[in-house]
Amino acid sequence: MLNKNIQTFIACDCEYENAEIVLFGAGYDGTTSFRAGTRFAPSAIRNESFGIETYSPYQNKDMTDYSYFDSGDLELPFGNPEQVLDDIKERSGIILNDGKKTFMIGGEHLVTLGQVRAVAEKYNDLYIIHFDAHADLRDDYLGQKLSHACVLRRCHEIVGDRHIFQFGIRSGDREEFKFADGHTEMHKFTFDGLPETVAKLKDKNVYLTVDLDVLDPSVFAGTGTPEAGGVSFDELRRALTLVCSELNIVGCDVNELSPPYDQSGVSTAVACKIIREMLLALL
Repeated sequence: MLNKNIQTFIACDCEYENAEIVLFGAGYDGTTSFRAGTRFAPSAIRNESFGIETYSPYQNKDMTDYSYFDSGDLELPFGNPEQVLDDIKERSGIILNDGKKTFMIGGEHLVTLGQVRAVAEKYNDLYIIHFDAHADLRDDYLGQKLSHACVLRRCHEIVGDRHIFQFGIRSGDREEFKFADGHTEMHKFTFDGLPETVAKLKDKNVYLTVDLDVLDPSVFAGTGTPEAGGVSFDELRRALTLVCSELNIVGCDVNELSPPYDQSGVSTAVACKIIREMLLALL
């Protein structure tokens, strides 16, 4: 049983017992390698979510017709990434064991590993769909194996070969792309191949992780490691709607908004709208 946060994402204020999806924030950026600030994302997203509508004209669905619960942010120890991952795993496990879908708002991308650990304990034969500008497949980054640059490599150690499907990737070192050739299904630059992937995973348990820097930085400037190129807002929205509505998503996250790097607030508004579209497509 979790307590309701005082401030919630728009329309995520039902009672916990009635919730179909439970949100929580993991505002951590302790391994960020370029520009820090993602620790502020969950609270910024909650604040700015009231600038958008609960109704989606894209899907003709309204959040007020469904049951969402926002359990607030974890208090995370910034000097101890393993403890951070344990805390995330614990919160995710509570939600999953109560028969609900868990939706995490990061934070840097390392936080995904904590939730994947929890989901993999509950669901056998887990698959991961990964939207990102970066491969995140390094075995270590500056000697550290727990890093946002290594998170999908650590997830691969849990789910195994050909269980990770990556889209939008346009950055990484040579060894990451070599590793992907032998171990993941990587679709560089775009969402080409996504419908085929959805068809392949139709009856599988799927975890969805979204690094918002998959977007073109002209659309989404507020991120720690912006990469030139990338997809449009509508391309990402369509891809997420397809995945969330057609597959058995057993857990998901949205990461890597860094509000200090877009003082206009546009990047935070984009993140809010992406989260709304995901929440509606999941139910």
